[in-house]
Amino acid sequence: MTGPDVIRTADSPRSRAFGRFASPLLLVAVMWIIQAADAVLPGSFTGFGLRSWDPAGLGGIVVGPLLHADWAHLIGNTVPLLVLGCLVAVEGARRFWAVTAFAAVIGGLGTWVVNTPGALTVGASGLVFGYFGYTIMRVFAPGRISHRVLYAVIAIIVIGLYGGSMLAGVVGVREGVSWQAHLFGAIGGALAALIGRRPVPRARAGGVRGG
Repeated sequence: MTGPDVIRTADSPRSRAFGRFASPLLLVAVMWIIQAADAVLPGSFTGFGLRSWDPAGLGGIVVGPLLHADWAHLIGNTVPLLVLGCLVAVEGARRFWAVTAFAAVIGGLGTWVVNTPGALTVGASGLVFGYFGYTIMRVFAPGRISHRVLYAVIAIIVIGLYGGSMLAGVVGVREGVSWQAHLFGAIGGALAALIGRRPVPRARAGGVRGG
C-alpha cells in the first residue's frame, strides 16, 4: 500500500526575487518607521548616533545608520540604498547582511577614530558607500570568469550612475557631511567582497580518470 502522493512545486521566479530583495526593503522600511517615530515623539533620536572618541557613543555603529537628521536626509539615502542594496542582495540575504555588517562596523569604527572628537554622525550613507565599494570590488574577487564578467558590466553601469557622486562624497563634501563615514563604509564593502570568497578549484591535469 502506497502513501499519499506529495506534490512539490518550485518557487516561482517572482517569489525568489522577492525573497532576495526583501532584505534591503526591510532595512529601508525600518529607517522610515524610525524617522516617523522621531517626528512625532518628543525629543530626538539623533542623539543615539555615533559620537566620535566617546566610548559611550560606540553603540552608534549599529544605531547610527538607521537614524537621519531629517526627512530630506532619509529621502536622499533611500534611492541609492535600494538600488545598490538590491544589487548586493541578488547574491542572497546572507550576503546582503554580511556586507551591511562590514560597512557598518568598519565605517563606524573608522569614523569614530578619524572624525573630530565629539562629532555626531547619523545616516545610511556609509552603507550606501559600502554597497558601492562591494559592487566594484567583487569584480576582482575569486570566482568564475563568467560571473566576474557580469560583475564587471554591473560595476561599469554603477560607476556611470554613481561614480561622480561617490567621489564627491569623499573629496568634495560640504560642511556637516561625514566624508569619514563614506570612505570607511566603502572600505568595509570592498573588504566584504574580498573576504570569504573561495577561489574556484581548478581541474587536475589529465582530467578525471575512472578506476
